[in-house]
Amino acid sequence: MSVHRTVLLNEAIVGILPKEGVVHGKQVIVDATFGGGGHSQEICKRYPGVKIIAMDQDKSVFRKAKDKFKGSNCDISFFNENFRNIDKVLKKENVGQVDGIIFDLGLSSDQLENSTRGFSFMKDEPLLMTMKENPTPEDITAKEVVNTWGEESLADIIYGYGQERQARRIAKAIVEFRNRQEIRTTFDLVKIIEKAIPAKFRKGRIHYATKTFQAIRIAINDELGALATGLDEGFKFLKVGGRMSVISFHSLEDRIVKKFFKMKEKEEKAKLTNKKVILADENEIKNNPRSRSAKLRILEKTAGNAE
Repeated sequence: MSVHRTVLLNEAIVGILPKEGVVHGKQVIVDATFGGGGHSQEICKRYPGVKIIAMDQDKSVFRKAKDKFKGSNCDISFFNENFRNIDKVLKKENVGQVDGIIFDLGLSSDQLENSTRGFSFMKDEPLLMTMKENPTPEDITAKEVVNTWGEESLADIIYGYGQERQARRIAKAIVEFRNRQEIRTTFDLVKIIEKAIPAKFRKGRIHYATKTFQAIRIAINDELGALATGLDEGFKFLKVGGRMSVISFHSLEDRIVKKFFKMKEKEEKAKLTNKKVILADENEIKNNPRSRSAKLRILEKTAGNAE
């Protein structure tokens, strides 16, 4: 059963699609982070003639969400791909230009709660943390990271990607523990983090393991590198007048988005539709606490790509 609630749903959709009744021709929208299908489902309801190209590197999400689209008038295609490969997907579909692209970054609640891949520190699961449903032996996993990476490398990613001030203590504790026995599950890692962090830092609004888990997941999936590539490739396929909506939940992600959007403005190829970042209102935060950290930025393309 899905527990995911799509954050800033209305704002992201309204930001990239014209008002009802003024659609000219068949609109093509890329849902680059399909997840629970919330954005695609709402677009289908509002614009039944729209063509949606849905992407997600987690194959399981399509299987779980397909029933939502039965009987809809929506033309939707599913692709099990990371959005860094948006150019390859669009070429497969023989699509030269699109009207809108939505990126909803981070993990869905379903992935956190039901993936069994170790994303959540609240459940005792194998240390995988890869977005792939069935990782191959060549894929890096969290288990490999915590059991083989050097102490300095661990400290660097925990601090750099998680912005965890106790990164060096945690990295040292990981190495000391694995010298005695292998780190196998999420609860093994949580216990290590708990002992490494001073007691006064263990209590707070954010769980003490959040930043470390987040950092390892970002590193394993190269999430920041994928984002930079996805934004760049996606922008190339936007029509003039087409828009890109990006919802981020992490300051490092938002920094990449903000920098990319500003660069396109400076190049006079695009403009921001909102000068200020769009945040969830009090009502949404109350109903969905996850939306508290969400930031939405929308960019409109104003000039074609240079030849």
